[in-house]
Amino acid sequence: MECRVLSIQSHVVRGYVGNKSASFPLQVLGFEVDSINSVQFSNHTGYSHWKGQVLTADELHVLYEGIKLNNVHQYDYVLTGYTRDTSFLEMVVDIVQELKRANPNLVYVCDPVLGDHGSMYVPQNLYPVYKNKVVPVADIITPNQFEAELLTGKNISTEKDAVEVMDLLHAMGPDTVVITSSDLPSRLGDRFLVSLGSQRQVRPDGSRATQRVRIEVPKVDAVFVGTGDLFAAMLLAWTHHYPNDLKMACEKTFSVMHHVIQRTISYAHELAGPGRRPSPPQLELRMVQSKADIEDPAIVTEATVIS
Repeated sequence: MECRVLSIQSHVVRGYVGNKSASFPLQVLGFEVDSINSVQFSNHTGYSHWKGQVLTADELHVLYEGIKLNNVHQYDYVLTGYTRDTSFLEMVVDIVQELKRANPNLVYVCDPVLGDHGSMYVPQNLYPVYKNKVVPVADIITPNQFEAELLTGKNISTEKDAVEVMDLLHAMGPDTVVITSSDLPSRLGDRFLVSLGSQRQVRPDGSRATQRVRIEVPKVDAVFVGTGDLFAAMLLAWTHHYPNDLKMACEKTFSVMHHVIQRTISYAHELAGPGRRPSPPQLELRMVQSKADIEDPAIVTEATVIS
């Protein structure tokens, strides 16, 4: 059966960010993707210069109305990422709520992009919109540690704290929460990063359970743009294929990330030459070259069930 995704994210002409980071891998895995570009830039903002346009809330509404008029707004998933405008974000919430009324089984996957490492890189007024309007209608969210702490008002210093934060996020609405990165110490040493996930599940007898996992991934000394979009798309895909197995869904997702990043960093170093740090153009994700790994990733990152 065809599975349709409405992806409302940024778009760049050069490179893989936003919709380009999400649409191609989802299409490779058999999803039909309709893309609305929240921005259209020449390239991502990690370059020295960029040009382009930003979609307004009214323009988003017009596009959605056009889809509705043709009665082709039957979606199984909605996927969203970075935005800087509160009215645009509120319009996204309105669209998700309308789509959920038409299809109560629709799954909304949200990367609540607010900031990282203690500082916000979107306007402060987006925070209450995410907390009070977006997260309550989301089914799957992928915050980093800073975003998870910001949304719940609770700091993460231990794994127990992280579990409590994920439970607080569950109580706000989402059934699946993956903290994509944290400052927690890894059991494998300081060259690894700790991520954690939690999924509320309904057993066949109707009782509820929560599966929680820890994933430890190798750190990479480089800055990539578009990895968050790719991660959210892959978590969407693999939770679709393994709806009651967060461990497997995370292993598949993080393994795809590993393969794409390793191929990208190897290519970038080859282009940069010995002893030279790769530039942003050289670090553009090698997505097409990773098609086979996206379709059937060799599991290189195993998750540990912690409860």
